[in-house]
Amino acid sequence: MIHVAVVGAYGSAGVAVAQRLAEHDAVRLTLIDDGDPGGLCILRGCMPSKAVLSAGAHRHQARVDDRLVGTPSVDRERTIERKNAQISEFAAHRQAAVQALTDASDITFLQDSARFVDNRTLAVGDQRLTPDYIVIATGSTPSLPDLTGIETVDPTTSSELLERTTFPDSAVIMGFGAVGVEMAPYLSEVGDVDVTVIEHDERPLDYADPVYGDELLDLYEQSFNIDIHTQTIERAVEPTDDDGVRLEVTGPDGRYTITADELFAFTGRRPALDRLGLETTDMTPSSDWVQPTLQTRSNPQVFVAGDANGQRPILHVAKEEGHLAADNILAHARGDPLTEYTTTPHRVTFAGLGVYPYARIGMTAEEAAALDRETIVVSRAAADDGVFRVKDAPHGRATLVVDATDGTVLGYQGLHYHADVMVKTMQVAVETGLDVRELPDRAYHPTTPELLDGLFRAATTRLSA
Repeated sequence: MIHVAVVGAYGSAGVAVAQRLAEHDAVRLTLIDDGDPGGLCILRGCMPSKAVLSAGAHRHQARVDDRLVGTPSVDRERTIERKNAQISEFAAHRQAAVQALTDASDITFLQDSARFVDNRTLAVGDQRLTPDYIVIATGSTPSLPDLTGIETVDPTTSSELLERTTFPDSAVIMGFGAVGVEMAPYLSEVGDVDVTVIEHDERPLDYADPVYGDELLDLYEQSFNIDIHTQTIERAVEPTDDDGVRLEVTGPDGRYTITADELFAFTGRRPALDRLGLETTDMTPSSDWVQPTLQTRSNPQVFVAGDANGQRPILHVAKEEGHLAADNILAHARGDPLTEYTTTPHRVTFAGLGVYPYARIGMTAEEAAALDRETIVVSRAAADDGVFRVKDAPHGRATLVVDATDGTVLGYQGLHYHADVMVKTMQVAVETGLDVRELPDRAYHPTTPELLDGLFRAATTRLSA
């Protein structure tokens, strides 16, 4: 019998570890968590953000549709009340799943914080545990930049925004990654806020082909009236006399200031490790402190899964890593080789309030070229397919990358209506290595996947040339 302790048992990675190990009679489990049931995605991330973004999406589509008379307003209190009710339901489901595990034999749940006393020992309340294996699955926490004066202005994070029913007249946003891309139009559409965004690079979406960052800039400036300062860096911030903020920045034309009623920090997240007492161990968090097998480099009997390892902060990756951590614990206990975690690059960002999401699966042409693969790249604008126009969602485009030798589908990315749904179809094509010439190039009815059909036909024609 081996004893495994899971620290952060309510999150997606922790639950995945526990569920996989609970299948084995030779494992004694101790699950530890001092938070609310659910984890980041359910309580403060994916689900609550989509709940409020959807309200903004309805308003946006009504506002830009000239067939409709008048622009509806969003009942902010009702939006938050409905979101909270939904999240409570999801959290109860997660709690029930953990409860079902703890009802099984040899599984203990401790509602308390855990702290390392040494490499092998955890202090949990007044108990001391020395399990054979420890899994750290404590998720992540908002990360604020090291900016002069930031301690004087108390910036608002995305978690706090998801509870708001009142908004300022103006806002300046630091951070234009996935969270900023999703939250900026929410402030503009639902809050009626005059929004200014600071973008460090020439364009957002640095994980996409440049054309997609440019597409998003145009969409946000034209459809949401968001002022985006590109190639601009924050230097200092201070409160104003009227309880606003003054942000000093450096842009292409030099140093200047931006004044707004409130500062929002959507500057990413970092692993939530502060309270674990890792300083009492030989484990030192860094960019490579966790191996591909999900073991820490200095202690092979401590595994780190999900956002806590700081490598791939995505819900479904957390689940996969949780399952793999469990499998590798069992393999290590048997003396068998361990498996390294690998995944096909994938990403979904709910840009444009989810009306115009960005989605990607597999390789870009640039990444394929780095692997010496000759490719055929085809692109198509959403407006080229009439179905997007008649559905009043004409913006965006998509790109398909295939191997020029054998037609294997290598990658897809799109920023358009329903891109988040279509990426599942493309995942099947990419991860099973399908030949684009074997994919059906027809829709059974006028629907938005006609965009994919056009890409398949264009790539097939190029392969045949």
